[in-house]
Amino acid sequence: MTTVTTITTKNARVSAAVVSAAAPAGPRLATGAAARELELRRAEFELAVQLGHIRTVPDPGGRHRRVTAREVARLRAAADFPEGLRERVRTVGTAEGAELLGIAPGRFTRLARAGRFSPVRCYLNRYRAVVWLYLADELVELALREPELLGGRHPEPDRGKDWRPRNWRARRIAMLARQTDDQWELAAAVAATLDSAHLAHIVPDPYERAHVRRLRPETFRVHPESPTAQGVVDALVLADEPDEIDWYRLRLVEALADARDQCPAPGPAVDAGSAPTYQRGQAPQASHPAVREPSLRRGGALVRRRLLGRLRRGGRPGRGGR
Repeated sequence: MTTVTTITTKNARVSAAVVSAAAPAGPRLATGAAARELELRRAEFELAVQLGHIRTVPDPGGRHRRVTAREVARLRAAADFPEGLRERVRTVGTAEGAELLGIAPGRFTRLARAGRFSPVRCYLNRYRAVVWLYLADELVELALREPELLGGRHPEPDRGKDWRPRNWRARRIAMLARQTDDQWELAAAVAATLDSAHLAHIVPDPYERAHVRRLRPETFRVHPESPTAQGVVDALVLADEPDEIDWYRLRLVEALADARDQCPAPGPAVDAGSAPTYQRGQAPQASHPAVREPSLRRGGALVRRRLLGRLRRGGRPGRGGR
């Protein structure tokens, strides 16, 4: 006699054997429907996807991603559902984070500025100041791993440097990289950290550059719409130190190589009678002496995949934290 164990979701009954299968399958749910099934608010659901807690699959014929019924059943089958999933994406600000760690808000801010832990999100308040949010789970892990940071002499930032923006940029790109299989979208995510001058140098083809700009990921909306507030957001997104800029330039060169291998950027056909001044998709020579941009073909696809793998796993030019 064969016993079949079933796991019930709100709208379907799925066998435990199906839940444990590795490959995603079954009906594909829109993100709103998946969030309801998983009993998550929209912001919680989005963060769970960005952190890799919820697996998504491409939506055929569109840029949106969906969640399979099998993935929903897998998550609902967890013994701590839904509280466990919610706890993994719970974010806290400075006051709540300091309370969680049992330290003063001033000490918490110093630890964050020194790069001991990284923000996972941020937003602008009514005064156009950046408010940083942190994963509660990671703060608890820090307290268990390095309890000495919570007492004794106050940590001093590195020559007054604030590592929060840089760590947030790096983490944001890593999360975006996990969400897409489209190499042009990945290149656009990396390109979002560079200003127009750097982008024009790395991507001389105007059609490729326009395609990358169209795919540029949204940071967060500014309400109300304000040029001043948007300027704060733009400054937050862009890399601002030479070594960080160089790191993203190198990553963009590699991301573009994979994107061009995957498919060409949309653009008009080149007139056979007029030779362009550069080959379509060719990487320019580095003008900055500190930047050594590798050949797009040197080392082959394997090397490029490894470098992009670093990006997706969180390899980044940040400091400390995660």
